[in-house]
Amino acid sequence: MNKIIDIKRSRRIRKKLKLVNTSRFRLSVYRSSKNISAQIIDDRNHKTLVSASSFEKKLAKIKKSELSNNIAELLAKRALEKKITNVYFDRGKYKYHGRVKTFAEILRKNGLIF
Repeated sequence: MNKIIDIKRSRRIRKKLKLVNTSRFRLSVYRSSKNISAQIIDDRNHKTLVSASSFEKKLAKIKKSELSNNIAELLAKRALEKKITNVYFDRGKYKYHGRVKTFAEILRKNGLIF
């Protein structure tokens, strides 16, 4: 039952976002129980422009809350290097709460606009 609800939620959110935001890139977030990763995607060309993940070697053995902060700072830094500032936040099936919320707030503090 939960999988069906998650799929419906993610499709509904993504559909609304794609209709409204045609001139910006999509920032997609994936969160598991231990890790978090995000990528900035160009939907017109179907390519990933920038990505950051907790699977990178230098970010091992950190608390989950600090991990999301570090990944957000790293992603914002990489995006600003490629001169990407305007994105829209695709949270997927996750509620805007906890690690996903702090991830978004850190991205805003570091210069991304959404």
